[in-house]
Amino acid sequence: RADIPLLVEPPTPTSTTTATTAAPAVEITQPSQRASVPRDAYAPEPIVRIGTLEIPRIGLVTPIFHGITMRNIDLGPSHWPGTPMPGENGNTVFPGHRVTKTKPFRNIDQLKPGDQAIFTVNGVRSTYVMTGSMIVKPTQMEITDPTPTPTAALFACHPPGSAKFRYVVRMALVQD
Repeated sequence: RADIPLLVEPPTPTSTTTATTAAPAVEITQPSQRASVPRDAYAPEPIVRIGTLEIPRIGLVTPIFHGITMRNIDLGPSHWPGTPMPGENGNTVFPGHRVTKTKPFRNIDQLKPGDQAIFTVNGVRSTYVMTGSMIVKPTQMEITDPTPTPTAALFACHPPGSAKFRYVVRMALVQD
């Protein structure tokens, strides 16, 4: 729809600049609490690219977005509004698709404890390692609950081609 802003993204640096001299940061206005799943999966929502996600084990390098509707998730893994951004304290949450659209999480069930996921947002890299996985019902939204330490939850429908369950990958931030 024409009334929805499309893609807010900083330009890619063209030289070996550092995060402090890179392009302007993407400004994300976070709600004070986790966003609720909308009744309309395609409800109006700005499309905002916030960075990239790399998961070497499965050969994934994909743009990441910010939003809770399919308008963003259809383009790539999308940051759940109201959860911390990658690298921040708490549980950063990213849903994505396994078999439709860009299929970024097609093979997340192949990840093993210790495998890395690297988020780059506003020129800052945050590396997480897998700590475990689980299969939950779509109603088990505790996967988005806050945590006292920097963690991540990546999830997608399971099994591939079905929305009966969600496959969840739990991760912990690697501290420097």
